[in-house]
Amino acid sequence: MTDNSFQFSLLKTDGGARRGRLNTAHGVIETPVFMPVGTAATVKAMTVDDVWATGAMIILANTYHLMLRPGAERVERLGGVRRMMGWDGPLLTDSGGFQVMSLGNLRKIDADGVTFKSHIDGSSHRLTPQRSTDIQHMLDATITMAFDECTPFPAEHDVAAASMRLSMDWAERCRDAFVNRDGYGQFGIVQGSVYPDLRAESIKRLEQIDFEGYAVGGLAVGEGQEAMFATLDTTTPLMRADKPRYLMGVGKPDDIVGAVARGIDMFDCVLPTRSGRTGQAFTPRGTVNIKNARHADDPRPLDESCACPACTRYSRAYLHHLFKAEEVLGLMLLSRHNITYYQHLTRGIRDAIDNGQFADFANQFYETRALGDIPPL
Repeated sequence: MTDNSFQFSLLKTDGGARRGRLNTAHGVIETPVFMPVGTAATVKAMTVDDVWATGAMIILANTYHLMLRPGAERVERLGGVRRMMGWDGPLLTDSGGFQVMSLGNLRKIDADGVTFKSHIDGSSHRLTPQRSTDIQHMLDATITMAFDECTPFPAEHDVAAASMRLSMDWAERCRDAFVNRDGYGQFGIVQGSVYPDLRAESIKRLEQIDFEGYAVGGLAVGEGQEAMFATLDTTTPLMRADKPRYLMGVGKPDDIVGAVARGIDMFDCVLPTRSGRTGQAFTPRGTVNIKNARHADDPRPLDESCACPACTRYSRAYLHHLFKAEEVLGLMLLSRHNITYYQHLTRGIRDAIDNGQFADFANQFYETRALGDIPPL
């Protein structure tokens, strides 16, 4: 194996939980891993240095948004997303399938791809499996995602089956369009809604195509945690053990712990930064709304166990003031805090699996969250 080959190593298992290492052209990724979302080539309200400081090893950007603005060709001329934004680590790009699904009446799907209108200016655009793959190449994605139709929830079995089979046809075309380069990889996406037989069929089709990794798509779309976990219970045991597994768009801290227990290696979600911008902070004892009046005179740190600037330099009272005064610093500090929390969580998960103590870690995680935030004296 060369230093920059794309190679996943499964280092240890602890029950269903997996500890792995993914070697790429742009760096090593220790799994389980959380990927901060930088949709438009920026993790909102954070500098690249801030993102690095949290312990993040890989970030995510989005094909749909970047093809519309500033344009894939322009990003390519600027050296790709990583060079344009100053990020030196690995980059995963979402293919745009989820965003296109979200457009509703602004898009029309056919067997070859999707025609849609921009949410920015109403201009007409076309995404096909080949075009999505080509754009991700122009963005210089370390990990390229197959272009799929993200099946909405709920969906009847026949609707979910047709959607999944269309995505599998597109996956073959994405694979044909992918340019193999040392240290780069492409992931296929398992679809099939909440139906075990459709998930099994999807996995079989994708493994015949043979990708460098596999994602579980079509979850975190409103089905709820119980249905999501039930779907993972029947899906991940069928997936190859020697390839990384990525649960797209997930999620809340307890979603991540539960999904790791079910064999997932990679996660992404906008929740940490989106919550940070609205005054919601994640802590081991649950979520804190810093805008609540009870924090106005509280001199304590947000989270005594956290090493981020919001917790080591400022009080809850000051953070409360920043949000009440609508100061940008407040959302910057909480965004960084939340990403730090997610990185601390996944680092703790990795350490627990290394030590064969994941079950104990998970029990302690749930017990501590159940205590709730400590009120001021």
